[in-house]
Amino acid sequence: MKSAVILLPGLNRDRDMIAALTRISGKPPVTVWQTDTEIPDVDLIVIPGGFSYGDYLRCGAIAARMPVLGAVREKAAEGVRVLGVCNGFQILVEAGLLPGALMRNASLHFVCREVRLEVVNASTAFTRGYTQGQIIRSPVAHHDGNYFADAETLKRIEDNNQVVFRYAEGTNPNGSVNDIAGIINEAGNVLGMMPHPENLIEPAHGGTDGRALFESALDLAGVAA
Repeated sequence: MKSAVILLPGLNRDRDMIAALTRISGKPPVTVWQTDTEIPDVDLIVIPGGFSYGDYLRCGAIAARMPVLGAVREKAAEGVRVLGVCNGFQILVEAGLLPGALMRNASLHFVCREVRLEVVNASTAFTRGYTQGQIIRSPVAHHDGNYFADAETLKRIEDNNQVVFRYAEGTNPNGSVNDIAGIINEAGNVLGMMPHPENLIEPAHGGTDGRALFESALDLAGVAA
């Protein structure tokens, strides 16, 4: 399975994501720059975390208007899997690929710590390596991770099982409505999440809880660490 990582000025988790995908798949991902209008044939596109364009205007707002996001939209419409982590999640929302909005943390402080996540939907292409209701660990590092959607949108994504991860056991770090930590689109091929699974994929990280997400997305479930 081939993967690609989108590169934008200000993203600072691209190397972490590239390392994780290389470690898990055995092949380095293709890197795609902000001004590129085409993405090679791949099975997974990842937009990593960081602070694209300094988080000016709104987080992800400038990045969502770059040429490469047009190419991401086209690939998503074709059914290619797209994963946005942290700033990548914010970009996917700003680009209209996922519903809702990411607002300032309720504390108004940057949060960097480990949280626990409940796998709410284990039947997606990204989470089939987990079990329904499984509690996993994951780091977070963000200032604008407070997920919000209007009542109608919230009901729709809840009813459609589009909530994939929730902050569990009182670890919600940002005030997200319904403890939402990650959602998927209606087609099931675009996932956005605030936590960083790429930073918990091998024993050297202190655990491997994030590994199954990438193995699932790359159709490599069961690959040994």
